[in-house]
Amino acid sequence: MTSRDDLKARGNAIRERIDAMGSDAETAPGYQRMVSEALYGGLWARDGLPIEDRYLCVLSGLMLKQNVPQLRRHVRGALKVGLTPRNILEVFVQCGLYGGFPTAENAMTVAHEVFEAEGVAVETEEDGDESLAEFDQMGADMLVSLHGARGTQGYAQPGNPTTGGLYTMAIQYGYGWLWHRAGLSLRQRMICAVAAFTVLRLDSQLRKFGQSALNVGLTKAEVVEAVMQTAPYGGFPPALNALAALDEVLP
Repeated sequence: MTSRDDLKARGNAIRERIDAMGSDAETAPGYQRMVSEALYGGLWARDGLPIEDRYLCVLSGLMLKQNVPQLRRHVRGALKVGLTPRNILEVFVQCGLYGGFPTAENAMTVAHEVFEAEGVAVETEEDGDESLAEFDQMGADMLVSLHGARGTQGYAQPGNPTTGGLYTMAIQYGYGWLWHRAGLSLRQRMICAVAAFTVLRLDSQLRKFGQSALNVGLTKAEVVEAVMQTAPYGGFPPALNALAALDEVLP
């Protein structure tokens, strides 16, 4: 049976790897041991999801909750486990669609400060020259690839006079532009989406994307782990509610 000392040792090993050790003098008596045991030893050290993928969930949650000091620390940690600056920025681009562009831009500012301090370069690329008509087709194709028939239900129903104006932009610039960008794979973008919808308490979207995650190579167990990983950063109740929602739709 795993002991508290076992959890603490596993947790501290991860904390040392990502430079996330803390002291009770900066928090509260006994707090740091709990963090090592429950957060890092009990959650981060689980086998169900690689640490790089767990970092996608953490960055998504901290960005959306606008926890700047912790975000700065974990951008640095994400670099230490092998995520590139472009990977990190793309997490914020992806989640900006769900939590707002200003929130994404604030997170990008923090990230660039860390990149500069760490002396790491950010790749650049030329702007694409796709037309809106091409984005329409790219978005429609991606919508079907990810969601199948569920991609045209509810607010996504074609011709809906109320939602059509906004959802057309979602197809063009969400599915057409965003989901085709370099920097993250479809699988990684889906992990960000699942984490974002959990933290934002958007159970309807979580049910939809939780099912679609299986279409891009994630397993049910990995989707569950992605939701669990958000709990310390977005709250345990939202994560538990999200898991209950997924239990209704995932086989």
